[in-house]
Amino acid sequence: MRSTLGTQLTAGLLVGLARLLSGATSRWIDCQPDTCQRVYFANHTSHLDAITLWSALPRECRRLTRPVAAQDYWQKGPVRRYLSNKVFNALLIDRHNVKVHQSPIDLMIKAIGDTHSLIVFPEGGRTSGEEVGEFKSGLYYLSKKRPDLELVPVHMDNLNRVLPRGEFLPVPLLSCITFGPPIWLQAKEPKVEFLKRARESVIRLKDE
Repeated sequence: MRSTLGTQLTAGLLVGLARLLSGATSRWIDCQPDTCQRVYFANHTSHLDAITLWSALPRECRRLTRPVAAQDYWQKGPVRRYLSNKVFNALLIDRHNVKVHQSPIDLMIKAIGDTHSLIVFPEGGRTSGEEVGEFKSGLYYLSKKRPDLELVPVHMDNLNRVLPRGEFLPVPLLSCITFGPPIWLQAKEPKVEFLKRARESVIRLKDE
């Protein structure tokens, strides 16, 4: 009981801290917060992205949403391990030892079951500027195995300036997180066309 209460308190403090540092305002365009199963997919420019996006969700959505993150980063040190395992309930992926019989997509499908949602960054790694990089194929294969999942595009603006690449201390700035209308993989839609459409749905939110 104490452990659960402590985790809840830590989560609450972290949410407040993330919102304070990022100065993030959340906008929902043709989409509303919902506890249905979703995949929130966003551009990626900062180590703060997963925490900030997760913190931007309402509490009832947040407790059912698992960020997908790099195991090598979030398992370094007791603080990161505690946050990723106990507070975020993150799904940690080993990027350097991918097993054929247990691919990252299979792990995601198993992790969400019929209840949880995911936060993913389809670029596969952080970019250094304002441009959204090309999407890797993971989002396509995830959608192919679970076509029922709502795919919600998210554009995160200014997070790269809050915690620039190579820096360790965040600089409080104003940022904006925009959630867009859900998309789905269409029947027989080619992978290249789907990934292009998904990427454009994130880019479009920048100017909304």
